[in-house]
Amino acid sequence: MTKIITAAQMQALDRRTIFEARIPATTLMERAGSGVVSCLEQRLGPVRGKRITVVCGKGNNGGDGFVVARLLRRRHANVRVLVVTPTSELSRDAATMYKQFVRGAGKSSVYLYASKAQAQALLQDSDILIDALLGTGLSATVTGRYAEAIDCINETGRPVVAVDLPSGLHADTGAILGRAIRASLTVTFGLPKLGLYQNDGIDLAGEVALVDIGIPPAYIDAVQSRTTLLTPHVVRTYLPKRQPSSHKGTFGHAGIIAGSVGKTGAAAMAAQAALRVGAGLVTVAIPTSVNDVLEAKLLEAMTIPMPETKARTLARTAFDRLVGFMEARTAIAIGPGLSTHPETVELVRALTKQLDRPAVLDADALNALTGRTALLAACKTPPIITPHPGEMARLEADATPQTVNSDRIGTATRFARERGLFVVLKGARTVVARPDGVVAICPTGNPGMATAGTGDVLTGMIVGLLAQGVSSWEAACAATYLHGVAGDLASARKGQAGLISSDVIEEIPCALKLMHQAPSNDANEKMRNDPM
Repeated sequence: MTKIITAAQMQALDRRTIFEARIPATTLMERAGSGVVSCLEQRLGPVRGKRITVVCGKGNNGGDGFVVARLLRRRHANVRVLVVTPTSELSRDAATMYKQFVRGAGKSSVYLYASKAQAQALLQDSDILIDALLGTGLSATVTGRYAEAIDCINETGRPVVAVDLPSGLHADTGAILGRAIRASLTVTFGLPKLGLYQNDGIDLAGEVALVDIGIPPAYIDAVQSRTTLLTPHVVRTYLPKRQPSSHKGTFGHAGIIAGSVGKTGAAAMAAQAALRVGAGLVTVAIPTSVNDVLEAKLLEAMTIPMPETKARTLARTAFDRLVGFMEARTAIAIGPGLSTHPETVELVRALTKQLDRPAVLDADALNALTGRTALLAACKTPPIITPHPGEMARLEADATPQTVNSDRIGTATRFARERGLFVVLKGARTVVARPDGVVAICPTGNPGMATAGTGDVLTGMIVGLLAQGVSSWEAACAATYLHGVAGDLASARKGQAGLISSDVIEEIPCALKLMHQAPSNDANEKMRNDPM
């Protein structure tokens, strides 16, 4: 995994690289600028002939912008630079890069900020905009010319490439400091910053690309960070191998306790997802009267009818049979479509205390534990819980969905530590936390997945990996990442509007194939970057 760091940590890395490794700041700027141009062309196509305006501030972020402008000009783009500060106020290294740009392009390609109207006219007459106004060190509210420039950039509707961080975004919290750039692409350097994956940063950063600027690997290894970014190279190492001699028993038996009248779809999707992710066998325990409905939905999974209430939900009298059901399975999922019927809630609470093998709790299983989270301490094997912000708020005392979303990393980390379990806090940039305080952030997925049933799919994928012997942490991380990849594949094929959960299920094998094809950048990557 790739470490996610704070602005202070990045600044310390820069200083160490410059003063200990003796790599000049201007060299780092050259590498950063080259990385921006490369990422720009990969995402937005060749720049030849395009009108590109680079908007520069006075600091080193502006220095990166001048490098970008010079390199774009070499690729025959029609480049203009808008400088939102007198050139006499440029930092030393930014001034050096400014002079290099002017030496080749002439001062006629440089526009000093004069008014909002002037900036609007220049920016509107552009195909692509480069945001090099403010860097990671920003902590004060953006005002004056910088605020005006940000407004002008956002108003154009043109593709915006942010250099290192969208200007106006707090590098650590992802909060907007008065004004902030809405980028199509953010090219960040060295290591990703926390603010790109929290709060407003999720929406403002757009696609995030990471560029290596030559910071010595030993310096990166020395950085203390317990927050990481999931990558395909690491996820690949988590997935079980399939040997030629394998049979269905090799890949475990997933048991899913789910469903009620009107909610057999949740049980079906969880079962199908478990099979699609590679589980050898899947059996669903379902209320008796809806068993026939579920059997009609499922071809490859098995079902077992269980005693039910008059409301056609699982009854308390099913307890003994369900305990036996769990004991006969490799891994267990509880929750999809169970309902919140009082007797079913009582049953879930009793079953939770009996969990002695890898398990994932979702949906109505979490609702059953509202106000009773102490029951989780009875689990002999720490379970995985997969709440969305609303469910997380119900599990946390004095929390709301808004407070959860305002501190997603903190909330997941705290609950995992206090309860000694694994938390998959769903949402934009899903957060996976484990009991020792290590956190992973998932960069995959898209808004098309904000639809009924995708959570059930994730539950099925997690239990499917658990059944195959994948550890709880690795199963939670891998399933979350693959779930997002499958959603992205489905979105690319069908678009985001109208995407449904079964579309995601269909793409799970393709997502697995992509992971298995992901090359390993470093044979020791998993070991070296694991915070453990």
